[in-house]
Amino acid sequence: MAWELVDAFWPGALTLVARHQPSLTWDLGETRGTVAVRMPLHPVAIELLTDFGPMAVSSANLTGHPSPQDCDAAQDMLGDSVSVYLDGGPTPAAVPSSIVDVTGKVPVLLRAGALTAEQLREVVPDLEVAN
Repeated sequence: MAWELVDAFWPGALTLVARHQPSLTWDLGETRGTVAVRMPLHPVAIELLTDFGPMAVSSANLTGHPSPQDCDAAQDMLGDSVSVYLDGGPTPAAVPSSIVDVTGKVPVLLRAGALTAEQLREVVPDLEVAN
């Protein structure tokens, strides 16, 4: 089911929560056995991923706060807690990615964002929505 979602919506506003695999040797801290993966539809991100391969990165916002819409807003929010800021221009949309947990037998929509449950169900009809 995860690959069907990837084929349909990547690159784009879909984040998948998957089981942390032993082949992922990066120290990501405490993952509770899962990792969130995404392939954003942004030319700077795609160029970086093409040139350097997969990256382990955090969201550009504090938990519970809206995502900043440009580099200046990210710097205002995160300050010196970030070593390097890459200004790729303003983000094209204020709507966050949708998050789907694919760790179980049935995919679960954890957060509806740019993709609705209906759009996701066109690809994975058994999608459940978290409470």
